[in-house]
Amino acid sequence: MKTVVLEVRSADESMAGFVQAWKSGKPEKSARIGFATPELLWQVLTAKRWELLKALCGAGPMSIREAARRVGRDVKAVHGDVTALINAGVLDRVQGGGIVFPYEAVKVEFLLQAA
Repeated sequence: MKTVVLEVRSADESMAGFVQAWKSGKPEKSARIGFATPELLWQVLTAKRWELLKALCGAGPMSIREAARRVGRDVKAVHGDVTALINAGVLDRVQGGGIVFPYEAVKVEFLLQAA
């Protein structure tokens, strides 16, 4: 199963992970998309966008119109969410104008601790 981990991680932590993989020659077990703060993660991944990701998970490339049909929403509203997810690096565009979420599962990781 191809899984992506959405995590809260500083730029320094992300770079350290990259350097570790580079030096060891071993890739991480799953793809990772990092957000600087939990607030940013939840700002990008709203409830409607989560619903959209669920519909796209493992579905392969599709048009924005098809994605909107699957979630029962207006195409224009879904287009706005798709643009935000592409800008955040969560979704990819495919040749021909469609979109793809190239994963079958999503895991969210972050630690909440006292200030």
